[in-house]
Amino acid sequence: MANGESEDPELLRGAKPEPEGGTGTPNGALPGSPSPHPAPEVRLCRRRWLIVLLFSSYSFCNSFQWIQYGSINSIVSKFFGVSAFAIDWLSMCYMVVYIPLLFPVTWLLDKKGLRLIALAGAALNCLGAWVKTGSARPHLFPLTVLGQVVCSLAQVFILGMPSRLASVWFGPREVSSACAFAVFGNQLGIAVGFLLPPVLVPNSDDKEELAYHIRIMFFMTAGVATLLFILVVFVFQEKPPYPPSRAQAMIHLAAPEEYSYLQSILRLFRNVNFMLLIVSYGLNAGCFYALSTMLNRMVVLNYPGEELNAGRIGLTIIVSGMVGALITGIWLDRTKMYKQTTLVVYIMTFVGMVIYTFTLDLGYIWVVFVTAGVLGFFMTGYLPLGFEFAAELTYPESEGTSSGLLNVSAQIFGIIFTISQGQIIDDFGTRAGNLFLCAFLFVGTIITAFIKPDLRRQQANLENEHTRLQASNSQIMNYGIVP
Repeated sequence: MANGESEDPELLRGAKPEPEGGTGTPNGALPGSPSPHPAPEVRLCRRRWLIVLLFSSYSFCNSFQWIQYGSINSIVSKFFGVSAFAIDWLSMCYMVVYIPLLFPVTWLLDKKGLRLIALAGAALNCLGAWVKTGSARPHLFPLTVLGQVVCSLAQVFILGMPSRLASVWFGPREVSSACAFAVFGNQLGIAVGFLLPPVLVPNSDDKEELAYHIRIMFFMTAGVATLLFILVVFVFQEKPPYPPSRAQAMIHLAAPEEYSYLQSILRLFRNVNFMLLIVSYGLNAGCFYALSTMLNRMVVLNYPGEELNAGRIGLTIIVSGMVGALITGIWLDRTKMYKQTTLVVYIMTFVGMVIYTFTLDLGYIWVVFVTAGVLGFFMTGYLPLGFEFAAELTYPESEGTSSGLLNVSAQIFGIIFTISQGQIIDDFGTRAGNLFLCAFLFVGTIITAFIKPDLRRQQANLENEHTRLQASNSQIMNYGIVP
């Protein structure tokens, strides 16, 4: 605990500075305080929920575009005259593009802040949606690939923001809930991406009819993306006028010359607990990406002609996962039991995947709905939990960098698992493909058990509060209020 010092030198060492063009709002330092800097006043801003809602909305639009082809894989592959594997790559391109661009984008996030990254993500998402509006012809598959690649560029500016956005705008008692709400939009977009395309684009042999319905889907998406981009331009702000927590106030006090992006990366790679989390998170999220991409194919193989129900099963997975994410976010804000919660959710994800695997081919599609919902509650609910656990383990490093590294791991495993599971399904069937994912979820559970709960952000908030109380008591005594 603190010994009357105003700041914890171990935690402040190498802390990231504020983005250029912004300074903390100082409030007069306490008389007699040994701190060389005035302590920024800690206060919550009412706009914070509007900011996270706006981010969640354009994240929704981007993730919808990720899965909108995969949820009607068989229909789109027939329309464009390409293989199902080629349509799978329209989803996997999101994963491929993310990996090399992570470090440039997180560097930009650290240097220029949230607003520039939000503008870039919303603009690219809008541009990609409009490119795809011109591709609703059987011979224009390359154009739809181009539009999807532009949307995947937007994703690089979106996926790493939830934990950073939550830390910058929200107090310690609501930061986990805010992060879950930010991820909520991404998951809701995937859910609607499973549900809406099978409704908008019916399975038809008439390519002119298919072109008409696909065009409607693309223009609807482009209209929503345009509206959200305009809102980001006029509404989204860099940061609140006051830091929302003691941990953020400490970062405001860090001198810019003390921060090095490269040194921050190296410190993260030397953090053993974080490296274990990177692997375990990547295994879980990679399984989720593979399952989402292959879901239509797996359901149709076991239940021919059930494309619409395949989309509904995907919707069930994501909606139950959103409920799980919100529950775990509220639970973490109340208990701060990051390690225990992460481990329990991971174990239940493994159990849910095993149950789903052995019930998929029973011939009762209602059973698949139930088991998929149970699986989704834990597997999808784990995603924001991993972001918040990483922010705790790596404080005071940039939340954008730590969550970005988690996402890189997820993309790498997602590509490997999607390609491998697709090949296994083609050669040995859906049960073998799902058992392949079960094996890696078991490995991820074991790795999670070895992560130590070194909750640095929580410790910083507690120690700064303790220091503030000590300074207040000292001030009262110095002024003779207490004899």
